[in-house]
Amino acid sequence: QVHVVESGGGSVQAGGSLRLSCAASGTIFSINAMGWYRQAPGKQRELVATITSGGSTNYADFVKGRFTISRDNAKNTVYLQMNSLKPEDTAVYYCNVEVSQLGHPGSFYSYWGQGTQVTVSS
Repeated sequence: QVHVVESGGGSVQAGGSLRLSCAASGTIFSINAMGWYRQAPGKQRELVATITSGGSTNYADFVKGRFTISRDNAKNTVYLQMNSLKPEDTAVYYCNVEVSQLGHPGSFYSYWGQGTQVTVSS
């Protein structure tokens, strides 16, 4: 079993900052990519940022220069530092991790967290 739990969401005024955390736990052998996605009401889920096990990052254009993704491999945790938040950043933010489990080191599967709400007011 693999569990993925996000934390750090909340409400903030435009221009403010929040830091999201996502921890994976369970029968983990290794973690490949980790990422953040978001879904606003009435919209499809979209990529925010991803980071590989080697530390390479990828960002959606709408967060470049404002958000920073990082990870702590020893803690199986990924972070999203969000600065200069805008009302249009309001969404449920989901964490996704690619995990191989103990006993199956070559098979990676994607796991999602339950989501954390971020609300930015103008």
